[in-house]
Amino acid sequence: MSPLPQSPRPTRRTRTPVVDTACAEAVALAREAAEETARPGPVGEHLGLRAEGDRVVTHYFECFDAAYEGWRWAVTVTRASRAKVVTVSECVLLPGEDALLAPPWVPWLDRLRPGDLGPGDLLPTAPDDVRLAPGYAQVDDSADRQAQWELGLGRVRVLSREGRDEAAARWYDGVGGPRAPIAASAPAQCSTCGFFLVLAGELRQMFGVCANEYAPDDGRVVSADHGCGAHSEAVTIPALSEHSPPVVDELGYEVLPSLTAEAVAPDEAPVSVDENAASLDDEALGHS
Repeated sequence: MSPLPQSPRPTRRTRTPVVDTACAEAVALAREAAEETARPGPVGEHLGLRAEGDRVVTHYFECFDAAYEGWRWAVTVTRASRAKVVTVSECVLLPGEDALLAPPWVPWLDRLRPGDLGPGDLLPTAPDDVRLAPGYAQVDDSADRQAQWELGLGRVRVLSREGRDEAAARWYDGVGGPRAPIAASAPAQCSTCGFFLVLAGELRQMFGVCANEYAPDDGRVVSADHGCGAHSEAVTIPALSEHSPPVVDELGYEVLPSLTAEAVAPDEAPVSVDENAASLDDEALGHS
């Protein structure tokens, strides 16, 4: 027996509220409420109104407060059914189309960046963090086998495959990867350096830790194809000087004309021509 066809549910039509005449004419009452709230600041001109429902109207006034540029005062007035007295329901500040607003709120976990964590700060990890997996979880043979107990220290959760992939991509694209400026001018890669300590597990195929205290990456994770000038095999020392030692000619000498007796100062003792020539010859050879 086939089920009876169900009749479609009637669609509910939304009725546009009609502007109540008494509430629309209560501009002075709405302005008085806005001035009472904005005191001691003034309230600007009337910007218009909008019907919120049956016998409910909101009046808008210009706001002169410098801290709320583009905002406007919104005063909602209403009256009871079959009543003639209009009363104020609420008075608030609402942003306009050109209002100065705060940026959208972002959860703290999305705002957090590497390096924001300081001494004494706590960074709780979400229970469903995809970077972590239970410590007793079984993995395939190609991945690391994470033990629940290691040297008596229990670990509730360990890195998952997604966590290892994210860490590997972050390290490889960072300052310890092959595209760092210091690696472009390195004499060789870290994989051939004696100070390169490989990591454990699958990450040993790509990463290690630098153990050279004089290297800029000492104690940091570097990729195997990274490099720097502190490579263990960079033993070529440049020459101190490329100039050859000076050559002194000790065999030949040049005879210079001697000074005459008239050229000698009066207070100096006269020296013979032969003695002057001998002293000049000694000075030419570098002897005093």
